[in-house]
Amino acid sequence: MINQLYSVEIVKSGLNGVEGKGTLLGMAVQLIAITGGSGSGKTWLARRLKRRLGRQAGLLSLDDFYRDLADRPLRERARVNFDHPEAIDWDLFRECLVGIQRGETMALPRYDFATHTRHERPRVWQPRPVVVIDGLWLLRQPAIRKLYAMTVFVDCPEALRLARRLERDQAERGRSRASVLRQWRSQVKPMHDAHVAPQVKQARLVVTPETVGTAVDTLAARVKQLKQGQKS
Repeated sequence: MINQLYSVEIVKSGLNGVEGKGTLLGMAVQLIAITGGSGSGKTWLARRLKRRLGRQAGLLSLDDFYRDLADRPLRERARVNFDHPEAIDWDLFRECLVGIQRGETMALPRYDFATHTRHERPRVWQPRPVVVIDGLWLLRQPAIRKLYAMTVFVDCPEALRLARRLERDQAERGRSRASVLRQWRSQVKPMHDAHVAPQVKQARLVVTPETVGTAVDTLAARVKQLKQGQKS
């Protein structure tokens, strides 16, 4: 059951903006999905694209939709495989995407990786005509995949992904090098091979480390084409 604190109803606290009915300012909201393995550079690309598009774009991360483990002891939380797609609350994610696509102002979850729980105060989402989304498994489910206007897979070599994961988890999540390597071998790599890598077949655009620099320009141009197509 979806946590009622993070229901997809329009926020009633006076923070609500545009109550969308399928469109925002006469245009459909375009969802841009950027997926790839851990450390592939998908978050970097999503942030750069959002920056290029400016105020018209919003940024959303699948990471905030991990299941809330507040009802479990801390030791048990640490044993959860967060590199398996079942760790995500997919019902909540899909309902939020549908609401965002309608142009609704919403309350969205914010995830705390230190405690593996959701923050008490949700994120207040204000409607944008373009929404850039990054996450590990955005293209796995057909029911969710059909919501996207554009789909991107960032294909990055394992050695580079591991180096980036080591740097991030030690600096941002307070983990030791040994624990990161242990998790990579036991969970991250096998889960990547089974659940992340196959998504490349579902992407309309595949980006590599060699092409990621120009991908921002390519994606921004395609967003412009989508918007022009709506007006015609």
